[in-house]
Amino acid sequence: MVEYRIDRRSGVATYVQIVQQTKQALRLGHLQPGDKLPAAREVVEATAINPNTVLKAYRELEREGLVEARRGLGTFVKRSLGSAPAAESPLHGELADWADRARAAGLDRDDVAALFTAVLETHFEKHLQGESS
Repeated sequence: MVEYRIDRRSGVATYVQIVQQTKQALRLGHLQPGDKLPAAREVVEATAINPNTVLKAYRELEREGLVEARRGLGTFVKRSLGSAPAAESPLHGELADWADRARAAGLDRDDVAALFTAVLETHFEKHLQGESS
């Protein structure tokens, strides 16, 4: 089951954080089709957010076709996303090692995120340009 962590200082709307974290869990295989999402009440108790915020996030996920609400039963994963390697894959380990080296070099979380995002954008921009040529 997914456990949501809300960063109130991020500037990202709370419901968007729930949507993003759910999608990440789907991509990484932490959530599979048929799995039940935490009840809104459970999320509220764990994060101290408004129940309507949780419901808004779940409605957005439902609108995207990722989950389905079953009256009286809860909200269930309908389909997974992508094919990101699981936590036990070699790629995950290599990325974890890289993150450790980045931290040892004095980079903080925001620095690492910016560097990683820049590399992703450069790599995938080149990849996409190669496909369209």
